[in-house]
Amino acid sequence: MKEKRESQIKVMLCNSKDCSNSNSFFEDLLKLGNNLKDNQKIDASEKFTMAISSKERLIIINALEKQDRCVCELEAILNKSQSTISHHLRKLVAAGLIQGYKKQKFTYYHLFREELQQNLDILNELLSYNTG
Repeated sequence: MKEKRESQIKVMLCNSKDCSNSNSFFEDLLKLGNNLKDNQKIDASEKFTMAISSKERLIIINALEKQDRCVCELEAILNKSQSTISHHLRKLVAAGLIQGYKKQKFTYYHLFREELQQNLDILNELLSYNTG
């Protein structure tokens, strides 16, 4: 951060809060920011929310909730091309939410319900902690 902007922020901080030492308050805020940036739960939640940030991926998760499905079933459910489905599946696999396996000449996908629930719990904890 540029020195001029840092000085402006310090002035604003003491105008918005009752503080006696803007330097100390500013340093505390920098430490808080660094701690939050290094928080592994936030990193995991970012990866999770990026993976589910598509309506198509949410539909895939819901379609896999009751049973494993092959790619062609997901194509029919979403009415999308195989390449589009594969793109979404790769994102969900990378996030650890689903896994593909071969059954004869078809690839089926399985939802890791525990992993999904764990990610939802972490996200809920983060959001509850910051608002509570």
